[in-house]
Amino acid sequence: MATFADIGVSAAINILSAFFFLLAMPFVCLLYRNINNVYHLVFFIIGVSLGIVATLYFNSLSFSLQAFLYPVITPITTLLPSPWSSSQSSSVTPQPSPPLKAFSPSSWNTKSNSISTELKTSLMHNMTDQELFLRASMVSGIQDFPKKAVPKVAFMFLARDALPLTPLWEKFFKGHDGFYSIYLHQHPSFNVTVPEDSVFYGRNIPSQPVFWGSPSMIDAERRLLANALMDLSNRRFVLLSESCIPLFGFRTIYAYLMNSSTSFLSSYDEPGRDGRGRYSPKMWPVINITDWRKGSQWFEVHRELAIHIVSDTKYYPIFRHYCFLPCFSDEHYIPTFVHMMYPQLSSNRSLTWVDWSRPGSHPRTFGWNDTTDEFLNHVRFGSTCVYDGNTTNMCFLFARKFHPSALKPLLRLSPLLLGIDT
Repeated sequence: MATFADIGVSAAINILSAFFFLLAMPFVCLLYRNINNVYHLVFFIIGVSLGIVATLYFNSLSFSLQAFLYPVITPITTLLPSPWSSSQSSSVTPQPSPPLKAFSPSSWNTKSNSISTELKTSLMHNMTDQELFLRASMVSGIQDFPKKAVPKVAFMFLARDALPLTPLWEKFFKGHDGFYSIYLHQHPSFNVTVPEDSVFYGRNIPSQPVFWGSPSMIDAERRLLANALMDLSNRRFVLLSESCIPLFGFRTIYAYLMNSSTSFLSSYDEPGRDGRGRYSPKMWPVINITDWRKGSQWFEVHRELAIHIVSDTKYYPIFRHYCFLPCFSDEHYIPTFVHMMYPQLSSNRSLTWVDWSRPGSHPRTFGWNDTTDEFLNHVRFGSTCVYDGNTTNMCFLFARKFHPSALKPLLRLSPLLLGIDT
């Protein structure tokens, strides 16, 4: 469609053409009167030719003038190659991306795998514990979770040195890259070569020495939580030891955790010597003996509660100053803190099975001869509890303590433990 500018230019050109045509008309009239004169005939031909040339010239000038005044700007997109090759039909429609499935490893493309590989080399840093806890306390909570991100479970291993049950855990994690993160807190002097294709490769965090029964145990737990909180896609945080095993396959455990709205850590009031008997009156008035709680060290918490734990600057210093043997910080700090501040966020039970039937400061350890299918089924389904308002016999997802000698029978029984996930 012609614009007002196009019409104006065309009109001007037509006026000029008409002017030159009229200019040539006197020659035409004059030469018609004196047609016998040869010279006049020459002038007649010249006049008509000038009129025709002038008309053609100014008509062609209109296009050049319009191109100069109103140039056509070619969009940049027309200069880019087409995403479809010339051999493909124009009727072909690109297939939509497959929907993200919570348990489908195939939904993770090469890009997601490269991100996981990058994370394997990004856990080391130079922050002090104070700087780390402060930074972790300011990270986003669940309300800022990226919409397109897949929620992950952070598996945090608190170990003295090696992980003797690594082959079993390798089977557990196999095929589920992108749905979990691993964090290792080992003694800083421990140094062992881990194969690059292992799920534990590059997963060590900056650590400090940990001594049994001391507040350094709590420091290590909070250190693991703080490092894991740096990954916004981590939604659940599981504390494990080198003697822990999974009791079910990855998909079952993932669904169990993600479908729950509460955390899993035990907290109870024990009146005896091993409970209230460990309370120090110096903790009063910040912590009263009626608020003193005991529970399992091995917890599973969601992101909200994890942030609260690393952000605590009121109760944590009390335990560092006054909880020493026979007080065990790892059995009292988090249970007491959650009971006092966030009881509604916990289901008040642990997901890690431990046998305390024998007297002593340590639970029972299970070796080669103990590891049978009957025993494992008893651990997996021999209890009752409440999950999401319903009674169930699936109360534990992990178990300890298993001796390194139990690895072979555990691998033999891995189809029973891990099921279709293997």
